Amino acid sequence: MAECSISMAFKTKNVKKYRASSRKPQGGESKSAQKSAKQPKKENILLSQLTGGPKKQTRTAPLTVKGRAVSSEQRRRPQPQQANRGSERGSQRRTPVKIIPLGGLNEIGKNFTVIECSNDMFVIDCGLAFPDSEMLGVDIVIPDFTYIEQNRDKLRGVAITHGHEDHIGALPYFLKKFNVPVYGTRLTLGLIEGKLKEHGILEQTKLIPVEPRKTVRFGCMAVEFIRVNHSIPDAVGMAVHTPAGVIIHTGDFKVDYTPIEGSVIDLARFAELGSKGVLALMADSTNSERPGYTMSERKVGESFEKLFAKAEGKRVIIATFASNVHRIQQVVNIAARTGRKVAVSGRSMVNVITKSIELGYLKIPDGLLVDMELVSRYPSDKMCIITTGSQGEAMSALTRMARGEHRNVTITPNDFIIISANPIPGNEKFVTKVVNDLLKQGADVVYESMYEVHVSGHACQEEQKLILSLTRPKYFIPVHGEYKHLMKHAATAVSVGVPEENIIIASIGSVIETDGVDMRVTGTAPAGNILVDGLGVGDVGSIVLRDRKHLAEDGLIICFATVDRKSGEILAGPDIVSRGFVYVRESEELMETSKKLLTETLQDCLDRDMHEWNAIKTKMKDALSDYIYQKTKRNPMILPIMMEIND
Repeated sequence: MAECSISMAFKTKNVKKYRASSRKPQGGESKSAQKSAKQPKKENILLSQLTGGPKKQTRTAPLTVKGRAVSSEQRRRPQPQQANRGSERGSQRRTPVKIIPLGGLNEIGKNFTVIECSNDMFVIDCGLAFPDSEMLGVDIVIPDFTYIEQNRDKLRGVAITHGHEDHIGALPYFLKKFNVPVYGTRLTLGLIEGKLKEHGILEQTKLIPVEPRKTVRFGCMAVEFIRVNHSIPDAVGMAVHTPAGVIIHTGDFKVDYTPIEGSVIDLARFAELGSKGVLALMADSTNSERPGYTMSERKVGESFEKLFAKAEGKRVIIATFASNVHRIQQVVNIAARTGRKVAVSGRSMVNVITKSIELGYLKIPDGLLVDMELVSRYPSDKMCIITTGSQGEAMSALTRMARGEHRNVTITPNDFIIISANPIPGNEKFVTKVVNDLLKQGADVVYESMYEVHVSGHACQEEQKLILSLTRPKYFIPVHGEYKHLMKHAATAVSVGVPEENIIIASIGSVIETDGVDMRVTGTAPAGNILVDGLGVGDVGSIVLRDRKHLAEDGLIICFATVDRKSGEILAGPDIVSRGFVYVRESEELMETSKKLLTETLQDCLDRDMHEWNAIKTKMKDALSDYIYQKTKRNPMILPIMMEIND
């Protein structure tokens, strides 16, 4: 963002000129603007139709002070036209547009945003999140689709920014409910195809490939795809052209001026949109706490070169994210130069590499790739294995190698292992355990910050400032991050001139509404987590999780008895079965005393002619619970089972 220092008189004078040009915009246009107006592009005609006709250009050129140096302090000040952003479209209110984030806020993952206007709406991304430590037994977490179900007649499609799990992982579950087209770049759709095939819905789903700078129409709105850099190829941001104005969604992004494959992020298009007027910017907040710039992926390649030289005579094993095709390409290139064959281990890694080769995103020389079954036939110094498990996942290939359970790989002191990833928050202890197990087997292990073996795929503060400065949004909505990330990103926006009152820190389910003049949270939509456990979707809720936690912490005691209903005589039991509470053979006295207590309690109930079995079971449960806690200070789950005989 161009910034300058001027006197208050100069400010007032130019603000007046700005307002005058707003009343008579054609007289205030530059020659270049008039020239471009005479030769409108085809896509601009489409976008102008969506927003109610051609827009009058009222934005003035950035103010400058010739011959005067601008200090760093002055650069941080909001530029003069910042205060006039509210008048760029005048005071005319337009068809309202709703932005409804149903995932991806105050959390990492589960990205899912609804854009709605009149009788049309579409979804940006449809991702999953992984369960936290409280979600025992849960496989994945997906967004709540209730709001979509309530408005299914308005749904026009899904637009995907890139192929990471937190952006495409929930699509199979979504498309089973809503059969709508899915738009994305070639690699993104290639990864989606694999998921839909696993779920058996590929044939019935319409996948439509798009390219950067192309526009797709969703009813009264149009989505323009814009190239960005990320840790996976074919990532895009989006400019949503609505009747109320342009809303930019960056997706996950970084600014990499030396990408491995593809082009640099399309900063020119972001700037062009900014010069025409951006109503709102929704930007990636993941690295908002990190100052400076995110390093280029090429830095990792330079580190790999040094580490391969250091590993001379040893087998190299590299663990990284399966989706990081650029990093895999660098490993392949170095392996080819150093005379090593490459093998791939891990289901997700095999799937991504296969699809990337098929679509031309990954280039592997003929004869370089070998099957994992044949790894043992090659000398150690002629072998490189690319594997999953950089996050210490329990069933990943690297973890199985560390435990000595991998079918094709046995770790020895002749292995040089590189973990090319930083632990995701919460995974540190799992990664540490894997590293320890590998070291115990004599292998050399390079991990975390020992070398520059990993760079982030998300923008740091200076890159976030760059996007804010280029797009110059009237309103700013930080997305994709926990609350602390959103707040830090908001502070960054303020530092480059976005008014604090124009920044919206939303929550999952917030309904953000704008008419082109104002933007505010007007309500809430149904939102939350749907837990997937095996084939069950949504059948695990808070009560089930509470019971699982109880069982995990204190164990289970089952007590059962058989009673003659007519005579009231105890025919069998009460007997006790314990699981996860105490080892019965070492606690026989406790078990015997518990049986006697249950017998006395049950007999007392029968003597008092109690026939309500639920009441009897409650009495038995309470009596045993009090006794167990008194003796052990534990609260196991107690499950009484009563069987009655009528004959």
